[in-house]
Amino acid sequence: MKIKKVINNNIVQSVNDASQEVMVVGRGLGFKKSIGETIDEEKIEKIYKIASNLPANKLEQLLSKVKLEHLQVANEIISYARVSLGKKLSENIYLTLTDHIDYAIERYQSDLPIKNALLWEIKRFYNHEYLIGKEALSIIEQKLGIQLPEDEAGFIALHIVNAELDMSQVSQISDMTKIIQRIMTIIKYHFNVDLDEFSLNYERFLTHLKFFVQRLYSGVELESDKDTGFLFMLKERYQSEYECALKIRHYIMKEFGRDLKEDEMIYLTIHIRRITNK
Repeated sequence: MKIKKVINNNIVQSVNDASQEVMVVGRGLGFKKSIGETIDEEKIEKIYKIASNLPANKLEQLLSKVKLEHLQVANEIISYARVSLGKKLSENIYLTLTDHIDYAIERYQSDLPIKNALLWEIKRFYNHEYLIGKEALSIIEQKLGIQLPEDEAGFIALHIVNAELDMSQVSQISDMTKIIQRIMTIIKYHFNVDLDEFSLNYERFLTHLKFFVQRLYSGVELESDKDTGFLFMLKERYQSEYECALKIRHYIMKEFGRDLKEDEMIYLTIHIRRITNK
C-alpha cells in the first residue's frame, strides 16, 4: 500500500487492494514520510476501513486526536472480547470504544468521573460483557498505569453489546436495558416471585429479549410461520403465562405503538413459562 495522506506520526491514509479507503495505524508509520511512499508493513498494527456511512475526515478526526497507546489498548480489549464471546463484533467498535477509552482517561486525569446509573442492570443482564469490561480495566491498568472506576466496566460492556447487536447508538442500548428491566419487573409482579438469575432458562430469555427489543428499534417483525392453533393451545394450557405476555404486549404498545404479532406472543409465553416454572 502507498501513502495517500499523512495524518500524524502514527497514522496514514491509504487505499487497500480492494480500492477501499483505509486508515493505517502503527508506531512511526507517518514519521518523515511523504505521499506516494510505500507503507512499511512490519509497522502496521491496525487497518481501519472507512465505512460508507462515515466520512473519511470524521474517521481522521477520531483517530488523529487519540494517543497511540489508547488505540493499542482498545485493540487489545476488542481482541479479548472477540475471543471471550466467540462471535464477530461490528467494526464500528474500534472507533467507538477507542474514543470512549480516550475520553474516560481524560476525565479520570481531570478528576471528572461519571457515574453509571445502569451499572447494576448491566451486571445482571449483560454479565458476560460486564466481566469483559472488568478485564478491560485490568488491561488499561497494566498497559497505562491508570485505574479506572468500576462504572467504566459498565460503559465498556455497553459498547460491546452495541457491537454484538450492531445498533447505531450506545444510548439505544441504555434504553434497551431499561425496557428489559421493565419486562422482568412485569413478570415478577405478575407471578409474585423472584426469578433465578443464574438459571439457563433466565439466560436464554435475556438473549431473546435483547434481540426482541432490537427488532422493536429496527422495525423488523418475525415472519409468521406458526399454526394459529398453537397460540390457542398455549392460551389454554398456560393461561397465567399468556396473561403476563399480554401485559408486556400492552407495555410495548404504550411505549412503541407496536402490536406484538402471534409469533412474538408465542415466544414470550414459552419463555415466561420456562423461567417461572420451578
